[in-house]
Amino acid sequence: MNPFETLRFAFGGLAANKVRSALTMLGVLIGVAAVIVLLAVGNGSSQAVKDSIEKLGTNALTVSSGGGFGGSRSTPGKPLTVADAKALADPASAPHIESVAPETTTSQTALYEGASHTVGQVVGTYPAYFKASNSKVAKGDYFGSDDVLGSRKVAVIGSTTATDVFGTADPVGKKMTLGGTPFTVVGVLTTKGGTGFQDPDDIVIAPLPTVQNAFTGFGSIGQILVEATSADATTPAQNEITTVLMGRHGIKDPSALDFRVSSQASLLTTQADTNRTFTVLLGAVAAISLLVGGIGITNIMLVTVTERTREIGIRKAIGAPRGVILGQFLAESTLLSLIGGGLGVAAGLIGSHFTIVGIKPVIIPESVVGAFAIAVAIGLFFGGYPANRAASLRPIEALRHE
Repeated sequence: MNPFETLRFAFGGLAANKVRSALTMLGVLIGVAAVIVLLAVGNGSSQAVKDSIEKLGTNALTVSSGGGFGGSRSTPGKPLTVADAKALADPASAPHIESVAPETTTSQTALYEGASHTVGQVVGTYPAYFKASNSKVAKGDYFGSDDVLGSRKVAVIGSTTATDVFGTADPVGKKMTLGGTPFTVVGVLTTKGGTGFQDPDDIVIAPLPTVQNAFTGFGSIGQILVEATSADATTPAQNEITTVLMGRHGIKDPSALDFRVSSQASLLTTQADTNRTFTVLLGAVAAISLLVGGIGITNIMLVTVTERTREIGIRKAIGAPRGVILGQFLAESTLLSLIGGGLGVAAGLIGSHFTIVGIKPVIIPESVVGAFAIAVAIGLFFGGYPANRAASLRPIEALRHE
């Protein structure tokens, strides 16, 4: 029997049980679509985090309170202060540092003409913050050093804050009340976008003394944002930060730091490793769906062989060789997985155009080809046992089957 005849018989066998065949294809379809979509979600999550980190600037360093990695302290260390930030800005002690911006962060409710919005981040800092964090204004301007020295009540706000507080009105030049204190908006930042629990565009940035006086007090600060002179200078800048702060905090043992310094590159590497594990986990979960689809093919083909035992007996009695019977049932199982896999690819590609749990999926081309190829291989593998069983039937026993 030529291949065309084999395919014709295979299509006829599937058409004879349309509902059963459709349900089997559905199992394969779900498995293939799950592999494509879940891997796309994992890849999309990784890409979103990577974009968010890179937007902070490749030569930015963050100094925060707390023990260093790999070290510990038996007693709490000194908190970070504005004086620490000023010490880091000394070019004699830290020649690889371009600028320093101390930060204190809180959350407050903004009011404007009856509109109320709880701002995710209210950051008190210096003008150097904008360049170090790669924050650009879309409207208006930044506040300057004079605003910091004069503790002026001015603010630059994010695009989300602008929309939620001012609606369609232009915020620049208008006053909003933030935690009971009036602030004049001097600029609106360009939208950064991103995913996760905290919207990077829901932010108010004001002079550090103003925020300290109104909300946080003049004690410790949350962290210090440092900009190295270049991307290649981040490592020596990190060493200089460690040396300066160890001296100021009276620390002799490098393993007992009461602060930590992190670079965007290290954050990116850590996050990439985490997302790679997350993506592999999603892929493994999706692969189980494909496996279930393959088991479904085995069950359906075993039922098919049982129902068509007399047909097999007749064909073998009139001279059909073992290979013909084997090829026919393998063709049927492969067609089930081929059609189901093709529909699964289409469903996966369509599903990946939708935002899932706040993540925009990014298709991995290899996952599309791989999922389809595995689906076809599963049809061959899981259809092999029923096909071999059909080909092994003795004609006389098959003809006696009721």
